[in-house]
Amino acid sequence: MIELFHMKRDVPFMSYGKLTTAISLATFVVAVFFLIFKGLNFGVEFTGGTVLEVRYAQAAETNKVRERVDALKYGESQVQSLGTTRDIMIRLPNIKSKTSAQLSNEVLVELKKDDASVEMRKVEFIGPSVGSELVTHGLVATLLVCIGIIIYLAIRFEWRFAVSAVIANMHDVVIILGFFALFQWEFSLPVLAGVLAVLGYSVNESVVVFDRIRENFRKPEMRGKGVPEVIDNAITATMSRTIITHLSTEMMVLSMLILGGPSLHYFAIALTIGIVFGIYSSVLVASPLLLLFGLTRENMVKPVTVKEEAVV
Repeated sequence: MIELFHMKRDVPFMSYGKLTTAISLATFVVAVFFLIFKGLNFGVEFTGGTVLEVRYAQAAETNKVRERVDALKYGESQVQSLGTTRDIMIRLPNIKSKTSAQLSNEVLVELKKDDASVEMRKVEFIGPSVGSELVTHGLVATLLVCIGIIIYLAIRFEWRFAVSAVIANMHDVVIILGFFALFQWEFSLPVLAGVLAVLGYSVNESVVVFDRIRENFRKPEMRGKGVPEVIDNAITATMSRTIITHLSTEMMVLSMLILGGPSLHYFAIALTIGIVFGIYSSVLVASPLLLLFGLTRENMVKPVTVKEEAVV
């Protein structure tokens, strides 16, 4: 395994377990508070609205198109290219006082001020019922992912590991949603995809740490060590790998955040927050929870029973 550094002594992570658990609980409560009292700023896919597709004779600048659409003051809208620089998709929020036909005509008139060659290709109306259906499907998808994680970890490890990992992963999800509620960032389908990606990413990190914990319980040199010391050694041994993995992933996500444009902006933000808190939760939330649930050496290594021979 490639290592940036090698720690000679184990870092006593578990000695700070109560503190890190208290911090996690506090951030979780704050995130839930903002989710309840401010709520998520759902995008057009969830709330309903109008989707327009326009085509230009030559390459169009999305920034100029966005400025024209914003000048109409319809509220928060989305403008992004559709594969080519000539085709542009515009998402508008649901406006009760205007029909989709009126909105499309007003947008087309505004866009023609910069380029008379622009033409309307398609107009679609997304009803509120479709949006509520997407919200339901998104919640069901998240629930199914959590159930899958519990089943997988319970089979591969033990129920304490499964419950600890799910609590830590849900901690990451709630923190992401709390940020989106606090700053009222738009919560769209790409953001939901980012949240589900964070679930998979976080559980992968937890599995790496859990694997090392299980291996440590079976090592002869660890037999005289307590459970907190075994966990500290496992986390310390994986620190170099964790830094390399998360740093390379974060570089990719930051490049999407900076260069990906508006269409990937909030998706990249969700991943950025999820990766940062994923490191924290897998090390300083999931592992202390193992101690809280009463993990012992006997849970991991079954004692060898010596059979008594029958005396003749």
